[in-house]
Amino acid sequence: MTLTQLRYLVAIADAELNITLAASRVHATQPGLSKQLKQLEDELGFLLFVRKGRSLESVTPAGSEVIRRARAVLAEAGNIRAYAANQRRESQGQLVLTTTHTQSRFVLPPALARIKLAYPQVSLHLQQAGESDALDLLSQGDADIAVVSTAGSEPATGIAVPLYRWQRLVLVPRGHALDRAGRTPDMAALAQQPLISYESSTRASSSLQRAFAAQGLAPQIALTALDADLIKTYVRAGLGVGLLAEMAFSGDDADLRAWPAPAAIPECIAWAVLPRDRVLRDYALELVHALAPQIDPRDLRRVLEGNQPPDWPPPPSWESLTGTLTA
Repeated sequence: MTLTQLRYLVAIADAELNITLAASRVHATQPGLSKQLKQLEDELGFLLFVRKGRSLESVTPAGSEVIRRARAVLAEAGNIRAYAANQRRESQGQLVLTTTHTQSRFVLPPALARIKLAYPQVSLHLQQAGESDALDLLSQGDADIAVVSTAGSEPATGIAVPLYRWQRLVLVPRGHALDRAGRTPDMAALAQQPLISYESSTRASSSLQRAFAAQGLAPQIALTALDADLIKTYVRAGLGVGLLAEMAFSGDDADLRAWPAPAAIPECIAWAVLPRDRVLRDYALELVHALAPQIDPRDLRRVLEGNQPPDWPPPPSWESLTGTLTA
């Protein structure tokens, strides 16, 4: 039994038993993959898959157990490689982040630039997704770090490290009916307007929906988007009043008027969520420190190693953090 055979086995399972697809994903030939699978079954003494002609039809009960254990073996092999690379102080590899458009567009660039400068041989890969999809990618092993936000409790997936606090802004074009100097729109005024916000705003469990419900109001969600730039585009087009993260508003948006959202709409916390039971490369931890300079890197490493409880310092506001990220 070899790690290659186990990797091929898991690839077949992940490709929904499509051997051609599995072979392409592991950069092997289909005959070579099939040969390794047969050798593994011969060594184990039982079939891992039910076959129909030359195709795989389903996974046997014994095959399911072997696949589960193979995933654990491959994960630990990856941990050993990462640990060894850290010990050798290797400065090459790859870092996969999954995050939202707002974080990747307005928050991550200076931190990623700092990592790229320190580790020029590290390739960086960004996967944009909604909050829940980003956490799914992390739990499936398809990302090293997820950067997401919540307005309530911390993410339950992985080890959540608080980065910073941010508030939402109310956004209208200059000259809009709500554009009155010295008058910030309240919840009642917003409830009377078509709103443009993030796609999560339509869920009954969203903090925005809960904030209106607590006031006995119902928001009129006219349009949603994952992309903060799109929200601003449609606000400019007159489709409604925008609600978006403060990080997405800048001096380039002088044609728009923005106020902090009413206090009833809670502020959010951005988190770096790290996988449990996985050894991360040093450059991944340095990225977390670049995003959360208030956290001692030694404490972060001890928490990940299970040698210290996650007693993080309070996260700063986005406004106070911005000077650090761009310094």
